[in-house]
Amino acid sequence: MRPQDPPEGGPAAAALPALETLKQRACESVELNAGRLGTLSHHIWSRPELAYEEHQAHDAMTRFFSSGELPGAAWAVQPRYKLGTAFRAEWATAAPQGPVPRPLRIAFLCEYDALPGIGHACGHNLIAEVGAAAALGLKAALESLPQAAPVAVQITVLGTPAEEQGGGKIDLINAGAFDGLDVVFMAHPSQENAAYLPDVAEHDVTVKYYGKASHAAAYPWEGVNALDAAVLAYNNLSVLRQQMKPTWRVHGVIKNGGVKPNIIPSYTELEFYLRAPSMKDLSVLTEKVENCFKSAALATGCKVEIKGGANDYYNVLPNKSLQKAYKENGKKLGIEFISEDSILNGLSAFKTLQCFFIKKISVLLLGSTDFGNVTFVVPGLHPYFYIGSDALNHTEQYTEAAGSQNAQFYALRTAKALAMTALDVIFKPSLLEEVREDFRQVKLKEGQINTVEPNKESGVGVGACASH
Repeated sequence: MRPQDPPEGGPAAAALPALETLKQRACESVELNAGRLGTLSHHIWSRPELAYEEHQAHDAMTRFFSSGELPGAAWAVQPRYKLGTAFRAEWATAAPQGPVPRPLRIAFLCEYDALPGIGHACGHNLIAEVGAAAALGLKAALESLPQAAPVAVQITVLGTPAEEQGGGKIDLINAGAFDGLDVVFMAHPSQENAAYLPDVAEHDVTVKYYGKASHAAAYPWEGVNALDAAVLAYNNLSVLRQQMKPTWRVHGVIKNGGVKPNIIPSYTELEFYLRAPSMKDLSVLTEKVENCFKSAALATGCKVEIKGGANDYYNVLPNKSLQKAYKENGKKLGIEFISEDSILNGLSAFKTLQCFFIKKISVLLLGSTDFGNVTFVVPGLHPYFYIGSDALNHTEQYTEAAGSQNAQFYALRTAKALAMTALDVIFKPSLLEEVREDFRQVKLKEGQINTVEPNKESGVGVGACASH
């Protein structure tokens, strides 16, 4: 009997116990592998590595999936898959009898890069663990079937480096790593449990001002002050904030402000991140911000070079059908989700100044992730999960929490919910169609993506505005 088929002559509802049995098997597998999963997570946590440099984490993940100690059939593992610290592990069910249709391809993503100075303060070691655990649980459930599944299923685990800086998933998208996938799952540590939070679009920009050095006391009039341009640009952005939408964010630093006080600075450099709820809004914000940079060059007589990052992070598209299934499964495991009303109230807090929600917005609703780009090419689910601590992401306290034994319960529970949701996608054809329709509709609603052109450079001469 297939999990979605009732016994002959029985009601359709009789299929549910069989599917629930498979979900139970997935959860049992996660528990069975809890020790090795925890060891994997702690190995990554205790050896933090920055974007594109996650060699030890990559090796630990590929060893894990290549290990003969894992139950069931072996995984096919591709180390250094398209990127030096990415990997791919795959396993597939036997094809059903009759004409062989295209397999249903389910993917779980694993991140494992850390932050400079504070290590795994965003809990990416737990993301790697959750992705691996969910994949093992789904595989064990499918292997427990007495006969071939009604459709061939391929499980893919993708190791995706450089989320904190660079956008490894975007590199992998461009390299074709996501081609042919049907549904993608990933979960991120947080302070709350949520099936979806609106991560925003983000654009990096580096700004360089070129002036002319001169003795700051003897003949300052001979110089062109690049630091003045940088300070003016910073202040221009401060003035712009009054006209910025409540959901827009602009934040940055002056990376180079000159050499010595008695030398008119001939070179300065700034780095800024721009964020908005959609790519359309981000395009508007970027134009306004770049005008602030250009006008500072015009006022000081400097030349300016404006260069966008290689990869813009898109906003994460929701998939209500996947979110609903995930919440239903999570609740069975005891997960208490933040209400949708709280999220909506949080978004409106900018207008109503309800301070209770301001913290939640800044921590949960205004981050950015390259998983957003994934949701523009394949339906995806990106829930957030509580790890047993109220510490905030990107703090030393969160680093400690992400490496604690206490976090293990919450991470593995999340992995179970992901595996259970994947089983729903496989054995409920109507759900898969709803997921695909949600994907089509949300992309249609999003409209044409006005992407910010990367690696864009501009030059402003003395007394002239820049043009691109």
